[in-house]
Amino acid sequence: MNLDQYLPVLLFVMVGVGVGVVPQVLGRLLGPVRPDAEKNSPYECGFEAFEDARMKFDVRYYLVAILFILFDLEIAFLFPWAVALKEIGAIGFWSVMVFLGILVVGFIYEWKKGALDWE
Repeated sequence: MNLDQYLPVLLFVMVGVGVGVVPQVLGRLLGPVRPDAEKNSPYECGFEAFEDARMKFDVRYYLVAILFILFDLEIAFLFPWAVALKEIGAIGFWSVMVFLGILVVGFIYEWKKGALDWE
């Protein structure tokens, strides 16, 4: 086995680490340090916190977030399918139609159950 084959991978990793670390180090070393009360205060949504940070959230918030991620990721599968549509033929087309049918049935089910209502 020849180690020269791993040189491009090593270079890729080194460039990736450099792009991620070097700007942070430069910012830490060259950036101005002028802390004041406003900069050190907790910031969230532009106003002071009015309750404890460990307060309970409504479960509907998490449900809507999970549903968004679920449907968003499933829609992301359509882009490679659309690019390769000519190569995959009729079987690939109808497979994705079944996939989309299941997706639509799930979406209608969630809609009927009221999971998307925010009140």
